[in-house]
Amino acid sequence: MKFSETPLAGCYVVYLEPFFDHRGFLARSWCTDEFLQHGLVSTFVQCNISFNTRCGTLRGLHYQTTPHEETKLIRCTRGVVYDVIVDLRKDSPSYLKWFSVELTQDNLTMLYVPAGVAHGFQTLQDNSELFYQMSEPYVSDCARGIHWNDPQLNIRWPIEEKILSDRDKALPYWGR
Repeated sequence: MKFSETPLAGCYVVYLEPFFDHRGFLARSWCTDEFLQHGLVSTFVQCNISFNTRCGTLRGLHYQTTPHEETKLIRCTRGVVYDVIVDLRKDSPSYLKWFSVELTQDNLTMLYVPAGVAHGFQTLQDNSELFYQMSEPYVSDCARGIHWNDPQLNIRWPIEEKILSDRDKALPYWGR
């Protein structure tokens, strides 16, 4: 795996390095030692799959508060998504900055999202699927979110028509 730090402190794009032969390829998508060598969380306790039937589906921006702040490792296993993270750590040099990366079933790219950073995505193809590994279990009392269109963040989503849940439509703007 190859780790590339993003403009958001402690957030990484992780590139898988496949070994190809006539049968296809093999790629390591997780190695505790490699994550520890980069000073990253290396224990995940829960995995989730997010399957999205329609292009333009937007989920997020989600995070969990203490004592269940979660680190996430995210990979697109089917389709294409525009993946967005927002730094909510007040002591971070990248506080309230956002970063995006396209995750696809073909580019073998993952996004490492540390605790204190919100996450969301918009699907760019029908039938897109994300696989998440999380360092903490989901705890509904600690689940929070920020409105996808918060003017303070000014995120540029690629598809104008957005398909949202009622919950995500009602998320508050940051600081309100």
